[in-house]
Amino acid sequence: MTQEFFPDRLDVKAFALAEGRLAGRDSLQKYERLVQEAHGSNPDSEVNWVASAEVHTALGGGDQIWLHLQVQAILPMECQRCLTPVDIALDVERDFRFVADEATAEALDDESEEDLLALSREFDLRALIEDELLMELPVVPRHETCPAVVPLASTADDFDAATAEKPHPFAALAALRK
Repeated sequence: MTQEFFPDRLDVKAFALAEGRLAGRDSLQKYERLVQEAHGSNPDSEVNWVASAEVHTALGGGDQIWLHLQVQAILPMECQRCLTPVDIALDVERDFRFVADEATAEALDDESEEDLLALSREFDLRALIEDELLMELPVVPRHETCPAVVPLASTADDFDAATAEKPHPFAALAALRK
């Protein structure tokens, strides 16, 4: 009998011992924090992911639980250069090593090159997927080449008139000198 695994409450150790593999194609709407970053909504937007786990034997003789995660998504955002919609492709491929608990993960984090997570019998894989996609978001979303010409100057007609009408701040002092 094969064990069935669910991404919302994943027993990571059992998943790794079974050398499990899960794949999903979720609607973007399942990821609330990611939807908040989106500009507009596209009902066809999907998050495609694959997770696999295995147990490695470490040099010291202990077993290490590893999770490999691949995620692809396209997030509609607003180009900060031309202010028109732009689809941002997000692609994540990461490996995580699981340790006994949060304290161990925190203690080993500075000296470890890999990402460490606390082992759990009810691990939320979708929350990890969302976290990784959020970290992959660009600080300034923009097109490679904007579809419209971006104006690089002020187009306000009254801009020059407003600066010409302002009196010089030291004009009153100049009058006192005379």
